[in-house]
Amino acid sequence: MSKIKYLANNIALFSISNFVSKILVFLLVPLYTNVLTTREYGIADVFQVTLLLLVPALTINIGEGALRFGIEYRDRRGPILHTGLKYTLRAAIAVMMVCACAMPFVTEEIRWYLLLFILLFLTNALYEFLVLYFQGSELVRIVVAGSIFSTFLMILCNLFFLLVIKIGLNGYLFSQMIAYGTAALLMLLLGRRIQGRESDFAIGSDRELEHEMLSYGKPLILYSTGSWINNAADRYLVLYICGASVNGLYGVSYKIPAILMVFQRIFAQAWQMSATKSYKDQESSAFFSAMYRSYHTFMVLGCSALILVLKPVAAFMFRKDFYEAWTTVPPLLISVIFGALTGFLGSICLAHKDSKSMGIATGCGALLNIALNLLLIPRMQGMGAAIATAVSYFTMYLAALLITRKYTKIRSAFVRDYLAYALLVFEAAEMILDPSGLRSALLSAAVVLLLVIMHRKETAMIFTKLKGMLPQRRAEEIQHGE
Repeated sequence: MSKIKYLANNIALFSISNFVSKILVFLLVPLYTNVLTTREYGIADVFQVTLLLLVPALTINIGEGALRFGIEYRDRRGPILHTGLKYTLRAAIAVMMVCACAMPFVTEEIRWYLLLFILLFLTNALYEFLVLYFQGSELVRIVVAGSIFSTFLMILCNLFFLLVIKIGLNGYLFSQMIAYGTAALLMLLLGRRIQGRESDFAIGSDRELEHEMLSYGKPLILYSTGSWINNAADRYLVLYICGASVNGLYGVSYKIPAILMVFQRIFAQAWQMSATKSYKDQESSAFFSAMYRSYHTFMVLGCSALILVLKPVAAFMFRKDFYEAWTTVPPLLISVIFGALTGFLGSICLAHKDSKSMGIATGCGALLNIALNLLLIPRMQGMGAAIATAVSYFTMYLAALLITRKYTKIRSAFVRDYLAYALLVFEAAEMILDPSGLRSALLSAAVVLLLVIMHRKETAMIFTKLKGMLPQRRAEEIQHGE
């Protein structure tokens, strides 16, 4: 299978998973902002960002190791599963012990939240590991099934807990635990059917492989922690400096960038598999460069288009006191671009098993993020945090671009790329500062058009590839009786 076809097939499968999951969850945002208070949403947001830090750190990024080595060692996927489940369980036990030690010293309300956090950590860590494990095992359809099942179950539980029995924040958290835990069980059952037929999945331990996975995962702790700081540390600082209500507004403002992140995640999941398979090929530099240019174009145009329609989208999603959160969205949208490009370049380094360099790059961005947050949040509240996030991600992107040159040379029109970033900053500033909205809408539309003209070759190539792949994929499905 050609590199383009392999990438396209995986993008198609991940598109099904992510579009169904994220769009349905996206439609729940009006329910959350209508039922939950800003304080409740702020507490829930702290739960989520804490998981983003602790799951990869405490499991020693064992899921990333399962993805990387599952693709390379097809005949050792059983021991990879064994190792991953062992370290996921160890991490859950560590969280349980820490929370149990803290319970005598906190209020009754916090004790309840600590208990919920233990259960949420266990279900989320298991689910996230299995997603990466089956992705590395190239069983993407199991990942798709688990993701879609998790989404539908989460929606049903949210409707029941929030609208029928009306238990607010507790219901919101119960929904996630039930969805993650049940979807993880489903993926294990589907995987067991395959394990029963293929000797490659024979379960068992492998000390040499376990050591290799840990050696790969430990340097990634700095990478995942740095990414977490850029994604989430600002929530804690906003919570500490400005209070739970402002943090609730800032947390909900991430829901619109999450639209762009759906597309980013689809590509990133498929790309990490392709980068690992292709990094030794002689033509890898040309392949990586072509994919970089297309990816950059898609993310820039998507960001600009979302800024253009930001206010009506915010009016639909953000109810009551949450509407004012729209003002912090533009910088967060821009940060998604640099986060996506950093992830693209990082996948190349990780394919070469260089997790340390990306950890250093991410760590530098994280330190800058903290410094800017401490400087800007007291003066600008949520807007200061959003600007700090965008600047730190841009710094990470530049560092990743320099590091990647050790392995391959990315060829792109970088002068045009940086001009596009400047236009996005101009568009974002106009959208925030224009009180009437008319001038900003016209200027934003002009920026979108100008960016399309600047990227016309890449845009045409993207549409040509999509048109060419869809009929070909359908023909292959018919041929194989799918």
